Amino acid sequence: MTRLNTELLPFSEQSAKKAAEIMAAGGGVGIPTETVYGLAADARNEAAVRSIFEAKGRPQDNPLIVHISAREQLPPLVREIPELALKIAEKYWPGPLTMIFPKSDMIPAATSGGLDTVAVRMPESPAARAIIDACGFPLAAPSANLSGSPSPTYCTIIDCMAVGYAIDPTLVETRKCRCGVESTVLCFPAADRVRILRPGGVTAEMLSELCQADIDPAVTSEPPKGAKVMSPGMKYKHYSPKAEVFIVNAHGKQFGDWCMSHAAEGTLALSADPVEHGMFRCFGRDTAEQAHRLFALLREADDEGAKTIYVEMPSKEGIGLAVYNRLLRAAAFRVIEV
Repeated sequence: MTRLNTELLPFSEQSAKKAAEIMAAGGGVGIPTETVYGLAADARNEAAVRSIFEAKGRPQDNPLIVHISAREQLPPLVREIPELALKIAEKYWPGPLTMIFPKSDMIPAATSGGLDTVAVRMPESPAARAIIDACGFPLAAPSANLSGSPSPTYCTIIDCMAVGYAIDPTLVETRKCRCGVESTVLCFPAADRVRILRPGGVTAEMLSELCQADIDPAVTSEPPKGAKVMSPGMKYKHYSPKAEVFIVNAHGKQFGDWCMSHAAEGTLALSADPVEHGMFRCFGRDTAEQAHRLFALLREADDEGAKTIYVEMPSKEGIGLAVYNRLLRAAAFRVIEV
């Protein structure tokens, strides 16, 4: 594919209007959110949505998330809204939370990955909501990277690779994304509980304040071959740099010693230790910092020409579960037990 020249537009009222004009005409635009940068198009326009799949090299059965800017925009997109969803939206929208509903006819099959459900979220980012407001229609917006590579969490053309292959290569930029990992995705298997399909910034512990929050087995294990999935990020090797990634189930000195004894040329080790030296990089001293830094570190590893990346096993508590989930996909589910 030939790379196009991408126009960078600092976020403003004018750039939001220009982005809206491009998307109203069927184009795609890179936009900021609090989670990661997205490649957005009119969620109702099947041709525009298919151009996103083509730009990213994304499998057609991997559903997209539809973004809205106000709760009253939800009912036309769906056939049913559980009472529990309204309760959760009251507390966690806008924010890094996606909920799955039976879709209305407004959402084409291309947007929902051929499913009869649609995933919807209201981003916290004022820039994202301003762009949606300027559009006046919902946006389908997966991450603005080539499919399978680490998601972009700060704005450079290199990071937002897929934008340069879109119909109209325009990228609206703002500061670095606050969360650093994609939104939590959940569905409603019963009236009194939710099932988390992809962990993110709204954690199971937070949701358990409102209802029972179950974790789907696919969060921490590989789904069966050929399985249909309801959420992005469940099925494929994902978030992966060019280097081979391995999670090492060890901590502190044990992790450091193991990495030293298995190091070869081109090896990087991501550790919770704040001291960086040699092949070791600080992954983050806590799970919030790890979530914020994860994708940037994986991209930097590519810049350094790393061939192998060993990552210290993160905690699975709170947002640490999201970090672990992304690392499992980046590592193609390879965990080394020490």
